[in-house]
Amino acid sequence: MSAVKLIASFVATGRLYGVGVGSTLEELQQRIKFDFVDVVDEDGDSMRRDYGFIEFYLNSGQDWTVSGGSIEMHRLVAHEELIEQWCAAMGEEFPKFLGWDELRTEISRLPEAPTFRLIDQGDFLEYRAPMAKVSVLVNNDHEERGDWLGHGDVWSISLG
Repeated sequence: MSAVKLIASFVATGRLYGVGVGSTLEELQQRIKFDFVDVVDEDGDSMRRDYGFIEFYLNSGQDWTVSGGSIEMHRLVAHEELIEQWCAAMGEEFPKFLGWDELRTEISRLPEAPTFRLIDQGDFLEYRAPMAKVSVLVNNDHEERGDWLGHGDVWSISLG
């Protein structure tokens, strides 16, 4: 599966590599085989598992369970080595830049494409898929893409 198709599926379903809200830490570990850093809050109630540009948020209880997550696309521009490392480990080569138009086209090809609610946040536009509880944050400044993200590029995709 291409990374753009994977991202489109995440936006539509709220699941990335089969991991979504309610998934356990064990399921997360089985699905994503990549180096990570765990950051646990001082009370031990929540944890962020950071894979460099993908993060999952977990809450404690009987088991650690996923409460949200994100794909931080903007991190790939400055850290291109993450693209190569992720591709070697997981098989998907994420794009350095991803335009909203390209992602939206891929989402529209899905059998159950979500509808979006648009929220203007000034320098960003948030496209919220309420049923999947996913938001796509798109750069809304008027700069052209160059060494950094430009107008219409996806900044991040968030679950929760």
